[in-house]
Amino acid sequence: MTECEADLVALLHELDDPEWLEWPRSYDRVVTGAQFDGLVARLEGDFASPCGNERDTQDSSEYGRVTVPADATVCGTRIVVCVSKFGSLALVCADNPGAFLGTGEAQAEGELDATDLDRVSRALSDLGYAIVPEELLECDYAGPSRLYVQRPTWWHRFFGSF
Repeated sequence: MTECEADLVALLHELDDPEWLEWPRSYDRVVTGAQFDGLVARLEGDFASPCGNERDTQDSSEYGRVTVPADATVCGTRIVVCVSKFGSLALVCADNPGAFLGTGEAQAEGELDATDLDRVSRALSDLGYAIVPEELLECDYAGPSRLYVQRPTWWHRFFGSF
């Protein structure tokens, strides 16, 4: 595990409070919505295209998703950014979560261009999001919260439905 991955795992543990499963104790829907609006506007500007979005997901620890359309990307595959209600966590995927085991696999298969990924990553970083790789989120959940799924992962904890 790299130092960066270890820092992200530590962040996941820090954000994990078994008394607050759907959103953190300090959750502010207005602030989260404004940050999300900023992300949508930034990606629309960076990709010169309207980006679809879903927000304020109910019964889920995911706040929402922004989709960069396929025709705005170099490889012709849409990019989906998932945003959690916890700690400004974000996930970047080619096509959909689970379509590839991470952005590295999507790039290796020619479905995600490095320049497009850099644009999305820079926007997220500039707006204060912590990008968590899909490979890490698919690891077995190792926290104190009780998750009612067969094989809980960090994805279930910070982006899943309840």
